[in-house]
Amino acid sequence: INMQHEPHSTMHLLFLGTSCMVPTKERNHSGILLSCGSEDILIDCGEGTQRQIKIAGTAPSRIKKILITHWHGDHVLGLPGLIQTLAASEYEGSLHIFGPKGTKERIEKMFDVFVFDKKINLEVTDVTKDGVFFENCEYALIAQRLEHGIDTLGYAFMKKDRRRINIKYVRNIGMKDGPQLGALQRGQTVTWKGKKVTPENATVIVRGRKISFISDTVLCRGCFELAKDSDLLVCESAYTSALEEKARKYRHLTARQASEIANIANVHKLVLTHFSQRYKTTDELIEDAETTFSNVVCARDFMKIKV
Repeated sequence: INMQHEPHSTMHLLFLGTSCMVPTKERNHSGILLSCGSEDILIDCGEGTQRQIKIAGTAPSRIKKILITHWHGDHVLGLPGLIQTLAASEYEGSLHIFGPKGTKERIEKMFDVFVFDKKINLEVTDVTKDGVFFENCEYALIAQRLEHGIDTLGYAFMKKDRRRINIKYVRNIGMKDGPQLGALQRGQTVTWKGKKVTPENATVIVRGRKISFISDTVLCRGCFELAKDSDLLVCESAYTSALEEKARKYRHLTARQASEIANIANVHKLVLTHFSQRYKTTDELIEDAETTFSNVVCARDFMKIKV
């Protein structure tokens, strides 16, 4: 699946686990790795996540942030092992962990329970308000409260628009690599051979992207707020609509409800995940979702999506 907006996109999603509460031989507990430039962001860390990372052939040391949606075991039981591995690999810098109210306290208790020979520098933040909770010059992270019976968050990653050098234009005027190109990419006008060169002429705007993650929940306002205008929406769908009553009882979404969110929220592409063990294939789930939204796929472990 290729959703690149430019020839050399460096962003991709890697699905490390796509099961619901009970894992199967084919599906691990929840975990999604978002690679963005030089760092990875891990959304949830179910049991076995670090082994899935090893099998996928990516370096766990690239993980700089972990976003916890909620504290049910199938979303967090891999945390102690992953942190232990990072400590053993001479992890550099700080690992930032964000999660719902109580996350900081739970992480502290985790260190009381397990014995870690080495520790890494952790920065843990309870995200208690909807909206932007982290931002730098490249992207912003947004949280919305969901409804799952315990404090639960969904997340959106918004990569900002940026300027890319118009190679043909700068070659035509003879401009070469140097600080002028960097200034143009920052939106500044420069002088080259006595003439002004504007960013409007020498660069093109590369549109940012929005990737949203809806974790365990029933339909609620937060679902639609997160999904609005997303290039890619990753949404839990534990059941088909044939089991909508069961989904409601356990506070989960159906595949059709996920597709309704995508349709109403003007989503470009929908990826379903977090499936009940009862489904041996995803045929029923896809069929259920396609009644409302056609651009949909079901995730599988180790599936990679370029964004």
